[in-house]
Amino acid sequence: MQTLTEEQVRAALVNASPEEQERLAVPVDFALVDWDHLDFLAWRDPRTRGRGYVLTELDGRLTGIVLRATDGSGHGRPALCNICHTMQPGDQVALFTARKAGDAGIRGDSVGTYVCADLSCHENVRLAAPLAPNEIRASVDRRIDGTRRRVESFVERVAAGADRVV
Repeated sequence: MQTLTEEQVRAALVNASPEEQERLAVPVDFALVDWDHLDFLAWRDPRTRGRGYVLTELDGRLTGIVLRATDGSGHGRPALCNICHTMQPGDQVALFTARKAGDAGIRGDSVGTYVCADLSCHENVRLAAPLAPNEIRASVDRRIDGTRRRVESFVERVAAGADRVV
């Protein structure tokens, strides 16, 4: 990803109101982000419970979305993140929804998916977990590419119909 400023991050949010753009809190370690090694940037808002953000490049242009996490308690069973395809304890996967951009969002349309509760998918696919007997692990590069594609697809579904994509 390209190096970003706070202003660029705010301007890239296609499903945010001006008030939401103003309230955005960048990650605590924003000044330390290694942009060259990011496929996308995702984080939970440290000031607003239940809010998160995802930024990625779509067709060479920065596009971001605001997410809302459900408040429901996690299940005791393991759950699969739909972005990084990592199996997690049930309380570490949450349903995130995003109001669609443009007129669809004004009408209340939204898109949702189950994601790692801390939005750490970018790191999770890079971890080498021990294999279970007879388990075949996809290469790390394939997992990274798949995660990036799924994030881009999710952001595209939210951004469809946006009148502005920075």
